[in-house]
Amino acid sequence: MTRRSCAIYATGIVCAHLLIVGIALVVAQVFQTMIHSRLKKEITLTEKSQMFESWKNPPPPVYMEYYFFNVTNPEVFLAGGKASLKQIGPYTYREYRPRENITFLENGTKLYALNPKTFVFVPEKSAGNPEVDLIRTVNIPFVAIMNELNSYSFFLRTMVSMYLNSMGVEVFMTHTVHEVLWGFKDPVLTKVKSLKPEVDEYFGLMWKKNGTHEGEFVFHTGEQNYMDYGKIDTWNGLREMSWWSSNSSNMINGTDGAVFHPLINRNELLYIFAADLCRSIHLAYVKDVEVKGIQAYRFAPPNDVLMNPKENPANAGFCVPAGDCLGTGVLKVSVCREGAPIVVSFPHFYQADPKYINAVEGLNPNKEEHETYLDLQPTSGVPIRACKRAQLNIILKRVTGFPKTKLIHETIFPIMFVNETATIDDDSASQMRTLLLIVTLVSNFPLLIVGMGIILLLVLVVLFCRNRQKKNEVKRIDFTEAFHSFATVKDDTAYTQVSDKPDEPSEMPTNQPMKNGSYIAMSPVEAQKC
Repeated sequence: MTRRSCAIYATGIVCAHLLIVGIALVVAQVFQTMIHSRLKKEITLTEKSQMFESWKNPPPPVYMEYYFFNVTNPEVFLAGGKASLKQIGPYTYREYRPRENITFLENGTKLYALNPKTFVFVPEKSAGNPEVDLIRTVNIPFVAIMNELNSYSFFLRTMVSMYLNSMGVEVFMTHTVHEVLWGFKDPVLTKVKSLKPEVDEYFGLMWKKNGTHEGEFVFHTGEQNYMDYGKIDTWNGLREMSWWSSNSSNMINGTDGAVFHPLINRNELLYIFAADLCRSIHLAYVKDVEVKGIQAYRFAPPNDVLMNPKENPANAGFCVPAGDCLGTGVLKVSVCREGAPIVVSFPHFYQADPKYINAVEGLNPNKEEHETYLDLQPTSGVPIRACKRAQLNIILKRVTGFPKTKLIHETIFPIMFVNETATIDDDSASQMRTLLLIVTLVSNFPLLIVGMGIILLLVLVVLFCRNRQKKNEVKRIDFTEAFHSFATVKDDTAYTQVSDKPDEPSEMPTNQPMKNGSYIAMSPVEAQKC
């Protein structure tokens, strides 16, 4: 066997082994299963896990943008017309949210933690100075008192109304952004405090929320089941709430939005418990996106999250009392927050019933600016970009006994909206890309083996063809050489003349027949007679 033949046979054997092994690994998904098993074990909230530190101290910077609706025509609204609103902002604050008082429970399968939030003003990302800029908005303490007195007698409401008029209290108030946001001493609340000491005399939309937490959480670490990674077990000691009118509405589902289980697929619904909304919401897959070179799935709340119960019966439990429902796109949360009739929605009533949008002037809902979404890396379940947007509204309506409200039409009145954003930082993005590259290479290793087998198969075909061509050339050369050899032998055995004399005519009898040919070493003779 020649060296060329040995090379062909060796290439064929290696090629066959690579193809068989590679295809078997692809079909059995050995490496994918191995990677998935590893991820399920590594992505937990245990102290040894790499994910624990990033969960404890999130590296991506979080920014909270506040936008306010300035009322430009309060007199027109009080006279029964439409309020005209002008959006001002953003007023941006850097949000710090480390986990504190972390305690592991039940052999490391759960952990207790607090999540205080601290806000620091960022002037370079803001549209103005919150301590200087003035806004005119609804006098929420005044509306809260009217709402509280709505169940009392007409006489008492009238007496309170006269007293508030004497103090110069109006339906709308003017304060700086800083005061409306972080608190000011309200004269109405000060009078109420003299009667009810437990009432705080300060009011602010974010009063006592700087440096405080939203409750005590117990999370699943994912040690027992990777699908439970980051899910809330209890909030303030509760596994379910009691404010809403159905068991499903009172359930505390999902995570707090900071982490999700690994190996997310496009067909599943993700649940988040939002303490500021007093409920859980679900998010559905929207599309694939790319953030800093990282492929991600975008999830967002679908239209049915705040849909009217007539169109989505699952939302009937959020009507309190049962049957007392608002329209699509709004949620009354005053059941879990004492005081004013607060309603939440998406900014500019995005995805809401047009009647709320048209009740005031100056709103322009659009998906790009007002949609809430999460961009998640599906392999690890890590949020690499988040945008949480919510609007705070208040119900303004006519209250008998308060003459200043007698002409107004019931309106869900926008106060302000927030845009809470976070995007993975460059260092974390670089580490994520490296990790995903390794995961991709390991997961696709069987395909690399199949690819090498196909390449060797092509090499084998080329070698086989060249070897066949070489053999044909050798046969052709052998035939040519044989032909030339035969021709040479024929020339060497030709008849030659022996005598050096020139040919002379033979003297033969005329009656003797002529004999053709010449003979080597022979002379013609007559046949002997017997």
